[in-house]
Amino acid sequence: MFLKISLSLPAISNALVGRAQALEVPNQHYVHQRPISGEMPANIELVVFGLGCFWGAERLFWQIPGVFSTAAGYAGGITLNPTYEEVCSGQTGHTEIVAVYYDPEQISLAQLFQVFWEAHNPTEGMRQGNDIGTQYRSAIYVAEPEHLAQALESAKRYQFALHAAGKGDITTEIAALGKFYLAEEYHQQYLAKNPNGYCSLRGTGIRCPA
Repeated sequence: MFLKISLSLPAISNALVGRAQALEVPNQHYVHQRPISGEMPANIELVVFGLGCFWGAERLFWQIPGVFSTAAGYAGGITLNPTYEEVCSGQTGHTEIVAVYYDPEQISLAQLFQVFWEAHNPTEGMRQGNDIGTQYRSAIYVAEPEHLAQALESAKRYQFALHAAGKGDITTEIAALGKFYLAEEYHQQYLAKNPNGYCSLRGTGIRCPA
């Protein structure tokens, strides 16, 4: 028997309800020993990216100078405090994300957008490569209202570059950040704990204009 993978987001009426209790996740980055949620230093800002499986995506961002901390999680959906299995069912509406806490005096949001666009294929809809499902869709969720226009402008620039190279239309979901949830402890900084683990990151090979 094969499980049918849904490529459509669920409506509120048929999404999983979830639970009031959050998953218990240690609040310390395995690599940097800094917090991965809650209160951050005053100079630290947040942007949230979905670019397929969060294992390789999180490693990409925690290695960047100027990034204070990262966390794997779920966002953009309906279900309260979802589990990994629930997200993979396609019945929560969430996509796998990386929360990126960064110091804007060391790295700009525009530079982070450039890394995001070039690290995956934002034209694939509900998949990344062989990873198929709503939980792998491309997304940018901004924590500050003024960052939304920057995200949309960066998408416009990259779309122009993609079209010039004969590629398709961007399907990335770009929106203000709502509630996001930390993934289970074993997903956090997974490739630091499992260096030979699976990484699905595959870009288009097209550079994002600065």
